[in-house]
Amino acid sequence: MEDVSDPPFRRLCKTHGADMMYSEFISSEGLIRDAIKSRQKLDIFDYERPVGIQIFGGDEEAMALSSKIVSTVHPDLIDINFGCPVKKVVCKGAGAGVLKDVDLMIRLTKAVIDSTDLPVTVKTRLGWDESSINIDEVAERLQDIGVQALSIHARTRAQMYKGHSDWSHIARVKNNPRITMPIFGNGDIDSPEKALRYKNEYGIDGIMIGRAAIGYPWIFNEIKHYFKTGEHLPTPSVIDRVEAARNHLMWSMEWKGERLGIVEMRRHYTNYFKGIHSFKDYKQKLVTTDEVDDLFSVMKEIEEVYAGYEFV
Repeated sequence: MEDVSDPPFRRLCKTHGADMMYSEFISSEGLIRDAIKSRQKLDIFDYERPVGIQIFGGDEEAMALSSKIVSTVHPDLIDINFGCPVKKVVCKGAGAGVLKDVDLMIRLTKAVIDSTDLPVTVKTRLGWDESSINIDEVAERLQDIGVQALSIHARTRAQMYKGHSDWSHIARVKNNPRITMPIFGNGDIDSPEKALRYKNEYGIDGIMIGRAAIGYPWIFNEIKHYFKTGEHLPTPSVIDRVEAARNHLMWSMEWKGERLGIVEMRRHYTNYFKGIHSFKDYKQKLVTTDEVDDLFSVMKEIEEVYAGYEFV
């Protein structure tokens, strides 16, 4: 979710039913160096609450200092990312790279816990690879030092985002009589039916939605409505999608400035309008138009041309 789950995106998700959200993950070393991008990621707003700020790193002192910095902006909790599988993070001994050294993971986590009065949670994966799944040990040891909740992505680092997630490992952690902290599941939840089935089958305390919300923030309310009624909400119309894209653009410009907001919004249009036939020309206009008024005109035209369009 790097470069995705910024305040404008989170605002959309909150509007459409997300119960709790996290910042983009923030480098502990970047915070200490006063890196502009890292500092900007500390921006949180009252309408987002409850909201957590997520940090990562491989050095105990840096993690401790960064947690002190994070505490000054008063999030509801600090989350530690021990799950990111990206090579540039893993090579620094951070993210999922720590799965190869559980002792280091515990030291890093304890350094954060000892440096803040905020609740500390962790997100991680099953293990480094299929032959070294260690989530059972990880969960017990994290709980023992005071971690308040654990989110588990049901893949190994070696899998990256490929193949199927295996939630049976999450269920085993949840059913461990030693485990009393909340356990949240993550991985491949992209429909209300799957969310309900996984909740019932694996008994987890909550579900974390990541990639499925990109360009589709409606998924949160859809899942919650399905849990309550067993029925589906109507599929978002083209008008709904244009409204979401327009709001995302406006909020991005407010937060990032007009030029950067326009440019960085371009990565999102494909996801908002996925599934619309013969949309290539409009997509090209959206990703090449530089003026705000012209972008809004393109969106208005999309509303008119595709009025009544039915998604399969």
